[in-house]
Amino acid sequence: MKRLVLPSVLASCVACVGGRPDPEAADVPVPDFEPPVAVNAEPPVRYPPQLFREGVEGTVVLLLFADETGHLVLDSTRIHDGSGYAALDSAVLSGVDAMEFAPARRNGQPVSTWFLQPVHFRLPEPSTAGGGL
Repeated sequence: MKRLVLPSVLASCVACVGGRPDPEAADVPVPDFEPPVAVNAEPPVRYPPQLFREGVEGTVVLLLFADETGHLVLDSTRIHDGSGYAALDSAVLSGVDAMEFAPARRNGQPVSTWFLQPVHFRLPEPSTAGGGL
C-alpha cells in the first residue's frame, strides 16, 4: 500500500495575523496560537507511481496562507523546501486545491496565517513474515 503522510498538526507557523483576546471570555486557559490543522479524511496528494515503483521517498514543505475560515489562498502557495524530485514537488502542488484545514486560532479566535505544511512520501514498512525475534 502506498503511504503518504499529511500531518494533522502542522510543523510551524511563519507569521500570524488576527484579533486581540477577550480577557472576560476566557474561563479556561487557551493556547496563544494554534496552527491550522489538516482535516482531509484521505490525503489529497497522490504518490507518483513511477517514483513509488523506484522506491523514491522524500518530503516537500509548502508555504501556505489560510484565511480565518481555514480556506487556502491558492495563488499564495509556494514550495518552501523541495524534495529534490520534480515529480514529488508537482504532485504536492497538484493536490493543494483539495487540501482542507481547520482555521488557525489566536487566543481561541480564528485568524488568517502563513504556515509551513510538510508532505512526506514514504514507502510502506516491509513486513516481517513468520515473526521471530
